[in-house]
Amino acid sequence: MLDQFHQVQEQALAELAEVKDSVQLETFRVKYLGRKGRVIDMLSQIGKLPKEEKPRAGQLANQIKGRIAQAFEDHKASLDQPGPGPSLDVTLPGKKRVVGKPHVISQTIAELLDIFGRMGFGVAYGPEVEDEWHNFVALNIGPEHPARDPLDNFYLDDQTLLRSQTSTIQIRVMETTRPPIRVVAPGRVYRPDTVDATHMFMFHQLEALVVDEGVTMVDLKTTVDQFIHTFFGRDTAWRFRPSFFPFTEPSAEIDLLLTDKQGHSKWIEMGGCGMVDPNVFDAVGIDSERYTGWAFGFGVERLAMRRYGITDIRLLVENDLRFLNQF
Repeated sequence: MLDQFHQVQEQALAELAEVKDSVQLETFRVKYLGRKGRVIDMLSQIGKLPKEEKPRAGQLANQIKGRIAQAFEDHKASLDQPGPGPSLDVTLPGKKRVVGKPHVISQTIAELLDIFGRMGFGVAYGPEVEDEWHNFVALNIGPEHPARDPLDNFYLDDQTLLRSQTSTIQIRVMETTRPPIRVVAPGRVYRPDTVDATHMFMFHQLEALVVDEGVTMVDLKTTVDQFIHTFFGRDTAWRFRPSFFPFTEPSAEIDLLLTDKQGHSKWIEMGGCGMVDPNVFDAVGIDSERYTGWAFGFGVERLAMRRYGITDIRLLVENDLRFLNQF
């Protein structure tokens, strides 16, 4: 009988060596280590032996049971480990890779710079933390003007604030560059507005500045006309509406005639413009008797919203991919 016990061990180890997958491994477990398996059957045979042979037979049977069980666990662990070859089934369909793209505001700014680049404009940038000279004083905005109210600006100290307009870049350009000047200035600006569907405390602007001899309002109107018809389409109607800004004289608002999905048309303000005030030239050291210039400023979010039919500015900052993937 002891020879039969050794045969069980040899057969079990030989069959285990041929096991190649988890299905075969489970079949082996049931056959040898299950409740009705050969190892249990082997142990049950000990009771049939003479009394003097039972201790030796019991010790051998337990040793064989332990070896088979350990061999089973070792083989199971080896099947769980990846083999030396690739763990990827190359016959399976590949995973689709989602390619990112610029935010709709970044796309809009890039298109604006391309349009004005083709018109011969350069690009200028400036700091978002500004002093009162560049943000107000040089732009002919006096201390009594409501735009300088601390409640309408993000002041960092008595003389420093987050810029409220990209016109500050125009001042910096004119301080360091002699005419002729033809430049656009994109960037973020900050105003403590109450957030709603059309207002945000941080938004983007794009301003343009042209300074040269003999520049007139006709040049401004021609440039705005070319821009609007390029960006919104050749059939887009627009108008100048008289207005006032401290840094331009004369000044105007630029309105677009837009039609909603219900077919209703109305004039929508897009930005301000005008001829550069001589006081601004005097502040930056440009001869206001010799040179003239014009400037305009648009809100980038407003341009994007009007072009794509976006009704709530908050959608642009919520980072909802269901919204952003449309652009």
